[in-house]
Amino acid sequence: MDSAQAVAALRASHHRLRAILTDLPTDRLTGRAYPSEWSIAQVASHLGSGAEIGVITFEAGRAGAEEAPREGNQAIWDAWNAKSPQAQAADALESDAALVGKFSDLDDATAASIRFPLWWGQGDLFAFAATRLAEHALHTWDIAVALDPTATVAADAVPVVLTRVPTLVRFAAKPNGREARIHLVTDEGEFLLTLGDPSSFGPWDGGAETARVELPAEALLRLLYGRLDPGHTPAGITTTGIELDDLRATFPGF
Repeated sequence: MDSAQAVAALRASHHRLRAILTDLPTDRLTGRAYPSEWSIAQVASHLGSGAEIGVITFEAGRAGAEEAPREGNQAIWDAWNAKSPQAQAADALESDAALVGKFSDLDDATAASIRFPLWWGQGDLFAFAATRLAEHALHTWDIAVALDPTATVAADAVPVVLTRVPTLVRFAAKPNGREARIHLVTDEGEFLLTLGDPSSFGPWDGGAETARVELPAEALLRLLYGRLDPGHTPAGITTTGIELDDLRATFPGF
């Protein structure tokens, strides 16, 4: 998997978001998204402000900076929060397009060598695009599923976002004293989820397992991002040695 694949998936996610939000009536924009505390417009605003900050991070990388400026982030969030729902949606699409355009416009040599000051440290183009895609694809689902309960995370995003799961698990897992070696069997490969202090995620190592879960990779992503409630869980998931509700409690989302 390379940066071109990540950028292409991010571009496709942008087009999906545009198709959903364009001409969406105000009463739908102000309606609840998947996160109970946010409207659809507010989720769009979150993506828009994130894209604006992403452009700043991108330009910091082009300039060779080891850190991106963070002092202006609160002003950016405040400005987006003050927009009307209609402006939040429309402006989010424009802001998002600007960031996707930055990724797409890099020549091959620069794409291979550039490094960006991401929130967790220096990252290459693939890491930056995949990190943004993880946020974008899941929040696009937050909007899509409010309009269509059968919506799923886009298939082309899933393998790219899976590469960001090790970082996610390190900070998002809340095992509350539980320890386990969980063998995850998905349509995108087999993985090891270790719950403990610390928790971790990686390829299946062939060792002993204390639990086993078989599920689609798309459902695994939503589980780890706190979005696999019973009403949005596909049929056919099997568990041995651990209950799905235990995993839901371990990954409550954010």
